[in-house]
Amino acid sequence: MQPEVSAWLRRRSSVAADWPVDKLLDAKRDTRVSVVLPALNEAATVGDIVKVIRTELIERAPLVDELVVIDSGSTDDTAAVAADAGARVVHRDDILPTLAAVRGKGEVLWRSLLVTDGDIVAFVDADLKDFSADFVTGILGPLLTDPTVRLVKAMYDRPLEIGDTIVPAGGGRVTELVARPLLNLHWPELAGFVQPLGGEYAARRSLLERLPFPCGYGVETAMLVDTLRLAGLDAMAQVDVGVRRHSHQDEAGLGRMAAEILQAVERRLRRGPTGAHPVELSTALTQFERDEDGFRLRTHDVAARERPPMATVPEYRARTRLVGR
Repeated sequence: MQPEVSAWLRRRSSVAADWPVDKLLDAKRDTRVSVVLPALNEAATVGDIVKVIRTELIERAPLVDELVVIDSGSTDDTAAVAADAGARVVHRDDILPTLAAVRGKGEVLWRSLLVTDGDIVAFVDADLKDFSADFVTGILGPLLTDPTVRLVKAMYDRPLEIGDTIVPAGGGRVTELVARPLLNLHWPELAGFVQPLGGEYAARRSLLERLPFPCGYGVETAMLVDTLRLAGLDAMAQVDVGVRRHSHQDEAGLGRMAAEILQAVERRLRRGPTGAHPVELSTALTQFERDEDGFRLRTHDVAARERPPMATVPEYRARTRLVGR
């Protein structure tokens, strides 16, 4: 590993236990913190996550100022469960309704900036099992205590659960086969991130509003690369929060995820160091399924679209002026 990455790991890696709530409350002062859960058909898990955050980080200790679940079109009781547990629930399509929404996680995260007002925004996936408040306090710690840190990623073990079988470190298949090799090849400074695709991370709004957001699963990869370009490696940190248990996609779903990540990377390679001149790429991914007649071809749109930095959106600029930013 290159010396720069080794030095960064020593300087910018920590564990959740390093960031007790009392320490963060002392550092918080006037900083507002928003926690956002993007959710699609997560009724089985979203309620428990919301309850933990509300009980431990809002009612017991006033660390989190707003807790928002963005429902991106659930057909189950996700919205009702989240609201009953104490979150403010906003439907994706009700945010910036003049712009038609597209599918994808990145789309939801991008739109969430319009309905939150935290100086720091923390994102937490809504499918986590055995959720702990450490996921939130860990990623907030470096941001609340060090003004030079602008983005913090959670790192953890990701077991793969298939029925009753558990593979201790088998849950990061797209990470190990796609994202990590690409980052090591093209942006070796980012090689020290244990979970580059992890969905638990926090950042300063002043950074997030300057970033383009791929609409799909390429958002986490793009965020690392674009933050490196805008702010440099030392503006990023990672915190070990233990073990992350969550639902897993099948191979076809993983293939579509990989395609979206590859497109996000390809766009950034073609833009060059300044980040200018976005390039249109193919959005089609052909996959195959076997049925009684043999292999059937299926073509999917893998959400290559990207949203511009939120700071360039007139509705966002008008809203931030109203709240004095």
